[in-house]
Amino acid sequence: MNHPDNPLRYYRRPEKQLDLNLDVDLCVFGGNSGGIIAAITAKRYGLSVALLEPGYHLGGLTAGGLSYTDIGNKFAIGGLSREFFQRMGTHYGQDECWLQEPHKVDQTFRQWLEEVGVECHFESFVSEVEMANKRIVRIKTENGITVSAKQFIDATYEGDLMAKAGVSYTVGREDNSTHGETLNGQQMRDKHQFELEVDPYLIEGKPDSGLLPYIDDAPYEQGKGDKRVQAYNFRLCLTDDPNKQIPFTEPDGYDRSRYELLARYCEAGFEPTLQKFDHCIKRKFDMNNHGAVSSDYIGMNHDFPEADYATREKIFQEHVQWVKGLMWFRLTDPVVPAVSRERYSQFGWSCEDFVETGGFSHALYVREARRLVSDLVMNESHCIGKEKVEDAIGLAAYTMDSHNCRRLVIDGKVRNEGDVQVKSGPPYPISYRSIIPKQGECENLFVPFCLSASHIAFGSIRMEPVFMILSQSAVEAAIIAMEKDLRVQEVPYDALRKRLVAAKQVIDPVPPVKNIQAGE
Repeated sequence: MNHPDNPLRYYRRPEKQLDLNLDVDLCVFGGNSGGIIAAITAKRYGLSVALLEPGYHLGGLTAGGLSYTDIGNKFAIGGLSREFFQRMGTHYGQDECWLQEPHKVDQTFRQWLEEVGVECHFESFVSEVEMANKRIVRIKTENGITVSAKQFIDATYEGDLMAKAGVSYTVGREDNSTHGETLNGQQMRDKHQFELEVDPYLIEGKPDSGLLPYIDDAPYEQGKGDKRVQAYNFRLCLTDDPNKQIPFTEPDGYDRSRYELLARYCEAGFEPTLQKFDHCIKRKFDMNNHGAVSSDYIGMNHDFPEADYATREKIFQEHVQWVKGLMWFRLTDPVVPAVSRERYSQFGWSCEDFVETGGFSHALYVREARRLVSDLVMNESHCIGKEKVEDAIGLAAYTMDSHNCRRLVIDGKVRNEGDVQVKSGPPYPISYRSIIPKQGECENLFVPFCLSASHIAFGSIRMEPVFMILSQSAVEAAIIAMEKDLRVQEVPYDALRKRLVAAKQVIDPVPPVKNIQAGE
């Protein structure tokens, strides 16, 4: 269960070749929350399992700073996903806990994998996928692992195994007309928007001087699809306990000019607040993006979904620099109101969390990358209950949520574009067909993370507890496919439903409640 000692990174070319050949029932690619749940599920059933993690850490975002859990409706969460939160509760003397410390999440996942006897192979970036007769036969990784398996699960945020298997996928936002939606495509709304006028030009008032960094000069067209994806950031674990703090310091390569947009916003009268410094437990706070200029590195991630690993590493480091520089700017720059700097100075990195990376989260929040295109695409109509699927493998319940995708100029002023936050209806079912390739494509692959959903529906489904649910359901379906020698597209839903109910998955309607988050 050991991963290499490493600084903060997404990727480096492996230095060692393991020369390891594994022949198993199930290969799970991705050691994040859902991948771990899938491996545990399979092992509990007595299957042989290979768990590969391309990166260096367990648990994905669940262990990577997303501590203030987005759950929508906790009554919709069952199976091993619910068991995870119950296991977290044991750390704090509670029946279940939705507010976590990252190091406790890491500890919980490690202990759980050790209990069932699953080893996670880190630094296992996929290099080759061998196909035969529309099935994945084996995969190879850059660090010298070859895995042959009967069934495969792509549990990554990026969908790299899915892409190398040649299945249909998309990136970006569809036109509203594609699925008869209203919230897809380009969207200009008021949330996380500039509340004061800010000049976008290098020399204020002079359009011919060019635009400030991170501003897009492409035109805006309401509801028009494009290849842009919602912004990424890091979910940070901060503390106001001086006995557990690592102070913020000026990051290497700090460039104040990168924050000129925020500086002008402050000069216009904006006062940075402590919004989305969500208190979790033991004076730990989950800091997320909030407002017009914050930890989201808006518009700078569009190449990430389909980029090679080395290019992603560059994008990752640019996001690290943006966030670390933002923290330093907010703490020290005289343009920031003194009262705001004073409030902010109460915080620092937690010395108990992300020890190997100096208190900074190791997990880039890849909110959206590739998305499978299957025979059924979950869309806005499913989220609001206008359409209902009959092959439920789990429920989603969160707001239809997209962070901003870009900044642009409207009437000579900066505006953010892409943020959508609209409540869905009651908890709604997610189709089995949305996690498998379409008919005629790969016959032994499940995709519970980069599932088949429109941009805006994915924004509702993409919560960590739901990824865990879908990953467990994928294993239940894989077992049927193996036992009956079926293509994943042939798994009979009646048989799958019986297994899901026995596994305590919640697939039938639950009482509608307001959208809630951790602690409510």
